[in-house]
Amino acid sequence: MKNTIALLLLLISHHLFSQNIDSEKLNNYFNYIENNNLGVGSLSIFKNGKEVYTKNFGQKNIPQLTYDKNTRYQVGSVTKMITAVLIFKLIEENKLGLNDKLSEFYPEIPNSDKITIKNLLGHTSGLGSYVVKDGEVWVTEKVSDKDIMALIIKQGKTFEPGEKVAYSNTAYYLLTKILEQKHKKSFQKLVHSEIVKPLRLKNLTSFKPDQKNVFLPYHYENNSWNILKKDIDFPNVIGVGDISATPYDLNIFINNLFHNNILKKESLALMQPVPEKESWGRGMAIWDFDGIIFYGHGGDTLGSHAILIYNKEADLSIAYDTNGERIDKENFMKNVVNLLYNKEIKLPEIKDKQ
Repeated sequence: MKNTIALLLLLISHHLFSQNIDSEKLNNYFNYIENNNLGVGSLSIFKNGKEVYTKNFGQKNIPQLTYDKNTRYQVGSVTKMITAVLIFKLIEENKLGLNDKLSEFYPEIPNSDKITIKNLLGHTSGLGSYVVKDGEVWVTEKVSDKDIMALIIKQGKTFEPGEKVAYSNTAYYLLTKILEQKHKKSFQKLVHSEIVKPLRLKNLTSFKPDQKNVFLPYHYENNSWNILKKDIDFPNVIGVGDISATPYDLNIFINNLFHNNILKKESLALMQPVPEKESWGRGMAIWDFDGIIFYGHGGDTLGSHAILIYNKEADLSIAYDTNGERIDKENFMKNVVNLLYNKEIKLPEIKDKQ
């Protein structure tokens, strides 16, 4: 009987959490970050499909910074989750199959006769990361698709398909090119027609050469925030890491995804990694905060960082964007989750002045 009561109390306490977010605790955390120059960014929390908390922090510490509620952040590889969704939409339309071979599109790539669409989605292709050449990120200046493809071929395979998991930017570059071939339109137009327009998103877009109202990346040096001199040249990472968005629009996207308004539930299930068996699914990762499970994706450019995650049990999503990171995004998000679940946190140490 006592065990039953304890279980009921546990369930009730979880239910109480799901209805009440302690804004004061969150505000205190973000105020600490801002007052100690530990970061610049924005966060949005959705519960049951609606925004229940939002916070901008750190912007006042950059006197020359101008922004408004529509200013977007570069979200890096969160882009890949959208690319994966577009691939699964093609699969649902029977225009592509998970077991289709890469050789149908790019026979010149090593092992393409063995690599499947599923391998590309799940980082099990054995292909590398074209954004790095000779140990350095080289896509900070405009390069041609021809040069990128030549590097992909030169890098070749590092293991046989399905043998293990290794994060591959190359895989998502190729998936993007396959999408463009199948639809006979650019990735930018695909994102607009398949994601932005149906969801009525105002502040999410694939890269545009003349894009405006996007946060520049900053780094902290000599006791002040300074614009990062060089970041990724985003036309080089279309479909891989080019999308910019507000946290609000990212939450709209992931909530519609998990509420089966974009893909069928069967497709969504295939995207998700299997808990305790996989860290990566097919376009989506698992985030385990001491037993509290979220699904989603993170992203990094050289100066901007993002996390977009969703918890199914609580119907809770969190979108975090930063263009001035001094606390790595994973630890930052762990503190946010712990605060939401009424757990104790250790405030980040104030780093030495640089």
